[in-house]
Amino acid sequence: MTQRPRTMRLACMFSSVLLFGAAGLLLFISLQDPTELTSQQAPGIKFSRPRQPHPDLPAGGSKDGDLEVPTERVSRDLSSRAPRGLTLPVPDQPQPLLQRGTRLRLRQRRRRLLIKKMPAVATIPANSSETPFIRPGPRTLDGHWISLHRSQQERKRVMQEACAKYRASSNRRAVTPRHVSRIFVEDRHRVLYCEVPKAGCSNWKRVLMVLAGLASSTADIQHNTVHYGSALKRLDTFDRQGILHRLSTYTKMLFVREPFERLVSAFRDKFEHPNSYYHPVFGKAILARYRANASREALRTGSGVRFPEFVQYLLDVHRPVGMDIHWDHVSRLCSPCLIDYDFVGKFESMEDDANFFLSLIHAPQNLTFPRFKDRHSQEARTTARIAHHYFAQLSALQRQRTYDFYYMDYLMFNYSKPFVDLY
Repeated sequence: MTQRPRTMRLACMFSSVLLFGAAGLLLFISLQDPTELTSQQAPGIKFSRPRQPHPDLPAGGSKDGDLEVPTERVSRDLSSRAPRGLTLPVPDQPQPLLQRGTRLRLRQRRRRLLIKKMPAVATIPANSSETPFIRPGPRTLDGHWISLHRSQQERKRVMQEACAKYRASSNRRAVTPRHVSRIFVEDRHRVLYCEVPKAGCSNWKRVLMVLAGLASSTADIQHNTVHYGSALKRLDTFDRQGILHRLSTYTKMLFVREPFERLVSAFRDKFEHPNSYYHPVFGKAILARYRANASREALRTGSGVRFPEFVQYLLDVHRPVGMDIHWDHVSRLCSPCLIDYDFVGKFESMEDDANFFLSLIHAPQNLTFPRFKDRHSQEARTTARIAHHYFAQLSALQRQRTYDFYYMDYLMFNYSKPFVDLY
């Protein structure tokens, strides 16, 4: 009789153990993600051990209880494509309500999608310099900087396409001192600036002098010091090794201007105001060739050249006097099809472009591009309206020929036709 109760107790204990084991197994299965089970089914059910959170994922989660996308890691991945030291803003991504078991498995896919959706600013095309394109300072890291950077990419793309189409032989030419004779050097910030007259060049030289430590403020530098001093070195004054080294390692930039406006600006500056060089050298030759019955006084002084006479000189293949940098093509002054410029600014957006460039080279925070007009400061700057007024003095054929003369500048720097009847 004593054996039977003992057997019954053992049977009850065994049954209890089985029941507890079955309940535990059911509880374990209910806590697993179904997608984890189905994705790992083989010939029989195989349970994988629970995954540990990735160390790059931030602690905590979103308001839905899910972990957030590791944007810091994505930012690091994207920054490896961008200039070193640049922290790019990662756009906000929607946070879908994910099951806990699937969020870690989709992490890599999410990262790929983030990279694909990232604005083009995250990838910067290489230039010919050995060093990466210089990154912006903290004062410009925002949506406006992204817009300016995209504008730079587009300008370079248009310029390179025009060069590939019309200057196919440039890639096979060697750089000579003549090609870099208009380029000024600033060694402290490793900058090369190609001077384009009537496109803000006087103030750019002032900026370079401040960067070089030659002056404390752009306002302290007089016009004659800018243009007739020897404070700034030209690239062609270096030997060949020095030229090639700077071309391959310095940040190269130029600023351009709408060609018709630049031409009118040059004419107004040189021929509508007293000038001890342009009147006797250019004015006298132009009046003698293109003005019938010119007065002795005009021929003696070279003063009073009219815009149509100036354009006749410009378009004449047998000019009585040579070309001048103030109205020469940018493609001749700076050789952009031979020299791969890192930055292309425009006079029309000077303040934004100039201060953006200063941020890129880490210029002092208090240095901004000067706004003042250092010659004929009481006279209005040449605008599109003023340029149209001058070109209205020409025949349609003269306007067309002038447009053809500057066609490469219009094409390379993406300027629109200034008159509707041009082709």
